[in-house]
Order: sequence, then C-alpha cells, then structure tokens
Amino acid sequence: MFKEHPKGLYVAFFTNMGERFGYYTMLAIVVLFLQAKYGMDAAAAGGVYATFLFFAYFFPLLGGFLADRYLGYGRAISIGLIVMFLGYFMLTLPTNSGTGFSMVVAAMGVIALGTGFFKGNLQALVGNLYDDPRYSPIRDRAYNIFYMGINIGAMFAPTAANFVSNWILDRYHFTYDQRIPAMANQFMKGRLADTASFLEIARSQNPTVTMETLRSFSESYINALSKSYHYAFGCACVSLIASMIVFRLFRKYYRDADMTEKQKSKSDAHKGRIVELTPQQTRERMLALILVFIVVIFFWMSFQQNGLTMTYFARDYTVPSVGRWTNLWFDLVALLAIFMTVVCVMLSIRAKNSRAVRLMTGIGAVVFAFFAWFRFHGYEAITRFTPQMFQQFNPFFIVALTPLLVGFLAYLNRRGKEPSAPRKIGFGMLMSAISFGILIVGSIGLPSPKALAGQVAPANVLISPYWLIVTYFLLTIAELLLSPMGISFVSKVAPPKYKGLMQGGWFAATAIGNYLVSVIGLMWDRIPLWSLWSVLAICCLLSAAFMFIIVKRLEKTTNSI
Repeated sequence: MFKEHPKGLYVAFFTNMGERFGYYTMLAIVVLFLQAKYGMDAAAAGGVYATFLFFAYFFPLLGGFLADRYLGYGRAISIGLIVMFLGYFMLTLPTNSGTGFSMVVAAMGVIALGTGFFKGNLQALVGNLYDDPRYSPIRDRAYNIFYMGINIGAMFAPTAANFVSNWILDRYHFTYDQRIPAMANQFMKGRLADTASFLEIARSQNPTVTMETLRSFSESYINALSKSYHYAFGCACVSLIASMIVFRLFRKYYRDADMTEKQKSKSDAHKGRIVELTPQQTRERMLALILVFIVVIFFWMSFQQNGLTMTYFARDYTVPSVGRWTNLWFDLVALLAIFMTVVCVMLSIRAKNSRAVRLMTGIGAVVFAFFAWFRFHGYEAITRFTPQMFQQFNPFFIVALTPLLVGFLAYLNRRGKEPSAPRKIGFGMLMSAISFGILIVGSIGLPSPKALAGQVAPANVLISPYWLIVTYFLLTIAELLLSPMGISFVSKVAPPKYKGLMQGGWFAATAIGNYLVSVIGLMWDRIPLWSLWSVLAICCLLSAAFMFIIVKRLEKTTNSI
C-alpha cells in the first residue's frame, strides 16, 4: 500500500495529520462552546459555524492564487501553519461572555485565513509528486492514503477534546450533563419555565444547591464548561507545532514538487518540464472541473451536518449513556486495539513464507486482543458520553476502510475494471443519500426540535446511538468515494499554470456547500426531523443523477491528458 509511493507523500501525510487534529478538535466542540458560553440558539450557532466553514474553504482560492503567482507551495503552506497557530492560540484565551465573542470571531477568522494558505497548496504539492510518469498511474490511491492522514488526526480530535474538557470540569467538581447549558442560560435570562426540574438536575451535580443559589450554580457551571473548552482548543496549538516541524525537517523529500510553473520557467534545470496548453484545452479542463465543483457543493452541504444538526441530534435525541458493549464504540483506545488485532491477523495470513513475520504478527494480535479485553472489563455497567464523541466515528471508519478500499481498487485496476474518478464521485453521492435515509427512518415519531424549545427530548423517546453510528459508517464510504477521488481528479485535470488556484476552486465549491449548512441549520427548529433529513437525501440523489449524466464528458477530458 505504501512502498510504491514517493517519500514526499509521507511528509504531506503527517503534516496534514497534525493540522487536521487541531482543526477537528476545534470543530468538535465549537458549536457546543458557542451555545454554552454565549447562550446562542441553534440557528445563531449554526450561522457562525457555517460562516467559519465558508471562509475556511473559500480562502484556499486566495492561497492558491498567491502560491501560483508569488509564493510557491512550500512557503504558502508554512505561512498557513503559522497563521493557524495564532488563531488557535487566540481561542485558548479566557474571556468573559460579553466582549469575548469578538475575540472568538477574530480567532476563527485567523484560522480560516491560515487554512486558506495551507490546505489547497498542500494538495497541489502532492499532485506534483504524481506528475512523474513513474507515479502517475497510482495517483488516485495516493490521495486515498493522503486522505487517511487527514482522518487519523481527526479521529483523535474528539477524544482529546472530551478528555481535556472532562478533566477541567472535574477540577471544579462538575460532570458534563448535556441538559444543563441550555437550561442554565435560559434560567439566567429569566426564560426557563420549569425551574423545579433544573433544580433537581443541579442537585445531581451539587446536593447543596437551593432555589436561592441556582443562579450562582448556573454561572459557575457555565464558566467551568467554557474554561474546559478553552483548554481543549489549546490541543490544536500543540498539533500545529508538530506539523511545522515535520514539514520543514523533511523538505528534501518534496523539494522538486515544490515548484510552480512560474518558478520552473526561471530554472534552467526545470524548463523542459513546463507543459503548455492551448486556450481550447485550458477551457475544456476548466469546464470539466467546474461541473465537478457543482456536484461537490451538495455533498459538503450534507456531510458537514456532522458538526451541526447531527451534533444537535446526538445531544437532544440520543441516549446519553450506554452499556458495556456499546461503550466499545465510544472508547477509541479499545477500537484501535481491535483494529490492530485484525491488521495483525491479516498480515500473519499474508506472510505465508515468513515464519518470523507470522510469529511477530501473531504475538501482536494476542497483545492487542488482550488489551481490548482488558479495557472492556474495566467499563462500568453504564457509561455516559458527550455528544462530540460521535464525531470520532467518521475518521475512524476512514482509517479502517481506506486499506480495504485501496486494495479493492487495486484489484479492479489489475482486472481493467476500476471505475473512473467521476464515476466514483457519482457512487459517493448515491451512498450519501442512503446514509441520510437511515436518519429519516430513525427520526419517525420523534418530537420536533420546535416542540422541544431548545431542551433535550424526554428520556422515554431517546433513541439508540446506533442510528447515528450506522449513518456515519455509510457517510464515510460516500466520502471515500468522493473526496479523495475529487482531489485526485483536480490535480490531474487542472491546467499546470493554475494548479494551486484550481485546488482552491475545489475548496471554494466546498465553501459554498459549507455555507449552505446554515440553511439546513435554519430548518432545525422549523420542520419535523424526518423532513430535515429528507431534504439532504433528495439533494444528494439529484447530484448523483447529474454526475452520471455528465460522466462520459468528464472521462473524455481525463483520457485526453
């Protein structure tokens, strides 16, 4: 899976892994943070979230333009890492609930700007590695591997945010209860009708709370929870430093790929590599990319619900505690131990002629299996979990499924049956529609968010977490078929002089989709749940149909390169 690729891919892999760890740590809790500290309703928090996502994915258009014309890819990537670090550092600074909001907005703006310099240009640099004829046939698989690096970082992010948040809360003798932030904010604003229920919940945290001290409890809990989120944002700062060290320390492995067409024209050693296109060829490639960009808008509008409406759904409609077997899914350490057990067993089976390899992998399988068993037997009968923990499933499934997908695509390639990148994108949109179909079924009969008026659903209607887990599994398959394949398609089809700009175009399309997340967020407390998910499923189905209509035209453009 790895041995046939250039070493520069691994540098990009680990650089991206660290940066994405920080990004998804922030993304896992930012909506919860805004609602807890500033008392925002779902629509307002969703608007801030969607606006941030829009600029985080629109600024790569600017970053790509500057890299193509002036900076070069490596320098732009380094600038992006530094700027993002400053933004995350700003988020760690404790502020009051009044003037602090402007600091949060400024910090998110700085992070978005840094992402613009970093993200598209790193992908363009990876694409340059595979312009070499030795590596060009495995470009799609390279982006699958690169994408796995993104999701290894994202996989650990919710766990890190959860650990730090719970650690800080524990220092204040609190535990996380998803009901308290909304009720505390409503109580302090004089809008809470059922204060008796809130008092009972508050006493589960501190038995000495009375109606007279309920306001003081509310302030203390919100301040402690907000502080826990500030500390969790600090995890991102550490990961950005690690990414910068990796990227600068191993520059020799990607030095040749770190050149724009403009820089090549000034180098006698690289002038012969410049590819000149006619205006007609440039227009054809640009049009093909624009058609793909249109499709991915609706995928990202649907996919990015994981940080908004799907997080609301996890908090308000899913049971907050689980038994021992289900808790395995929420224990990332145990999941990884089980995953490594399976990997060791598979490696042992494949090592038919090496007794030493079979012995080592066999021992590894036993050790990891025992560790998973040990973790499982340490669980309580009932374990509580926080809503952000659901966001670990998507990156975990990507890490677990990528080797299988890469192997399957390699098998199809050997048989001459591997689908083109545009067809994979179409299949990804179909799978997205199916994933939201799961939530449609799971939401039938549940009270609407409007009926709940910002509160958590009654205990007797809360549903199993497996509805969301299965949705994340299917949505992950869709993402693997669409996102790395789309990035690979852009890197291959983009006119050489505009590689950074076109990777920025991919992210600009993503930005539009991310901003449309807020449209769905506005529907949250206005329409029934099943109809909310239906809107997303229908958008994905229509996008899939459009993709299959234009697929032959896209394949013709690709085959002419």
